[in-house]
Amino acid sequence: MPGPLEGLGTPRRRVRLKLGFSLFWRTFFLLALLLIGCTVAWLQTFRALEYEPRAVQTAHQIASLVNLTRAALVYSDAITRVSLIKTLADQEGVRILPREPGDRWEPYTSGALDERMNEELMAQLGDGTTVANRVNEEPGLWVGFTIEGDMYWLLLDPTRFTSVGGRTWLVWLVTAMALSLAGAALITRFINRPLKQLSRATRQVREGEYEAHRLDESARTNEIRAVNIGFNRMADQLAKIEQDRAVMLAGISHDLRTPLARLRLETEMSVADEDARNHMAADIAQLDAIIDKFLDYARPDHVEVKPVLLREVVDACSYAVEDNGDIAIKVDIAPDLRVLADEVELTRVISNLLENARRYGKTPDTRTADVTIQAQAHNDTVLIKVRDHGVGVSPAILSQLTKPFFRGDVARTSAAGAGLGLSIVAKNIERMGGTFALTSTPGHGFAAHIRVPRAPVPKSETVLFARKHPAA
Repeated sequence: MPGPLEGLGTPRRRVRLKLGFSLFWRTFFLLALLLIGCTVAWLQTFRALEYEPRAVQTAHQIASLVNLTRAALVYSDAITRVSLIKTLADQEGVRILPREPGDRWEPYTSGALDERMNEELMAQLGDGTTVANRVNEEPGLWVGFTIEGDMYWLLLDPTRFTSVGGRTWLVWLVTAMALSLAGAALITRFINRPLKQLSRATRQVREGEYEAHRLDESARTNEIRAVNIGFNRMADQLAKIEQDRAVMLAGISHDLRTPLARLRLETEMSVADEDARNHMAADIAQLDAIIDKFLDYARPDHVEVKPVLLREVVDACSYAVEDNGDIAIKVDIAPDLRVLADEVELTRVISNLLENARRYGKTPDTRTADVTIQAQAHNDTVLIKVRDHGVGVSPAILSQLTKPFFRGDVARTSAAGAGLGLSIVAKNIERMGGTFALTSTPGHGFAAHIRVPRAPVPKSETVLFARKHPAA
């Protein structure tokens, strides 16, 4: 009968897709989307508004250069003109060449900015102005103009007038996006930090750690400060209620056990009928056991986890109940198997399961509870299985068996407990960082499955094992 915890190996925490469910990532992506959208819109708007001023400014610069060159050539003599042309070519990178009828040229229209610049140049220099990006297979920014009826080419360096390229825009966009994402992450973390602290504190209060995490009552935000103060007051009230509950149950135990002891003594001394005396003593013992259950359930949630030899704990619990004569226990656990647990709490767990099997797991034919206790190590966890061969319970009520004061009397009519045994087991296993589950096959038995962390093997035993079994 495979259990629900077998074959799972190491306990795995439920992995959440933070990108889809975490409030931090949701807020981060919304802010990032807003900032990136604004950045892209700003860049597109800037580029659109930058085209017209840049085209006009470039056209003015070229027109001024052409007009200055034209005026210099017109008002200089032949010798000075040659020297001027050479100086412009050497120092300014501007070449002036005569325009021949057979020149081959390509229009300078590589984009919207160039077309707008051509229109502005023609408007300033007049008709007959030509702008080309290649003349006689020589690339550059060529401007054709006339001086006293003669046609010339003015060759300029195109890099002096080119607009910002796509690579520059890409660098700007990537930089703006990176800064936007960093700002979105910082803002999101600042906004969600109080909520994360509240979530952590809520989880600790749910686990019974009322004083482990106190929220900041001096927060600057009014709403957060009010929530923190209210949460701390609620945790204080819950801690007080829990303390009062433990004190009340301890007081009930003390107050009840004294009259029970007197009743036991009076029964032994004053009841002559031996059968009636035995039944009354059994009832008093049952009341005393129920009181113990109440105290175990109300016990504080603090445990000390350390390596424990599982076989020793199971043998001690088995020895305590085997003398009853109505239970037979078969143990299949390695002697050196260690688990990380609180030895006292683990003893209570095994004892409660054995008592549960002794009461309710008897085989109908023999009226004896045949119990099997097995344990197997899987990586860094240990699976423990406690099974009886009784009538079992209906699978429909398995999930309710670990609830306090619930008793499956429909299937187990001989119930005489308080309904806290399995609740104590589930609570103790959870406190020790383990997992507890129940399975049942009506008519064939009932099984409890426990998964607890496995304790590391001591170094001394590892060295001894290596000496006895050297590698081949």
